Amino acid sequence: MNDFPARQTAEAATDSVLVARADRAASRRRTELDRAEALRLLGSVSLGRIVFTQDALPAIRPVNHLLHHDEVIIRTHEGAALAGLTGHAGDEGVVVAYEADAIDPATHCGWSVVVTGYCHLVTDPDDLAHYQALLHPWADHRMSYALRIRPDLVTGLRLSPGPRG
Repeated sequence: MNDFPARQTAEAATDSVLVARADRAASRRRTELDRAEALRLLGSVSLGRIVFTQDALPAIRPVNHLLHHDEVIIRTHEGAALAGLTGHAGDEGVVVAYEADAIDPATHCGWSVVVTGYCHLVTDPDDLAHYQALLHPWADHRMSYALRIRPDLVTGLRLSPGPRG
């Protein structure tokens, strides 16, 4: 007698139970962060990703940043796409998202924060000099511009270990 279909059905049922348990555990691990905690965590790291629209398509760039008076500051170089966009945007600025995280690859625990807001070119010479002194780029470019993101929407989540079982 061939028990292959029965074994296959039993394996599928076991897989289904394991997936359901993992989904329940994962949902218990996620905690939403309030704005203050999200910004505090964002300020605790120096690397993130800026998301903007270039030629009607999403563009993402890894950049280093600092958090200054609850604003995200990044530096960029002449000819960079975002520097050009903000330079031509006028007072309204350019809508961007900025994401940073610290998630352990082994445990999948940590946090992620996303801020969405308007990005403006820093034009005040004193502010620009201040940011150049505080924020040192890691890319091999002459970074003569600074951009300021004023977060309108701040979201974040913390991933922590779920209950064992």
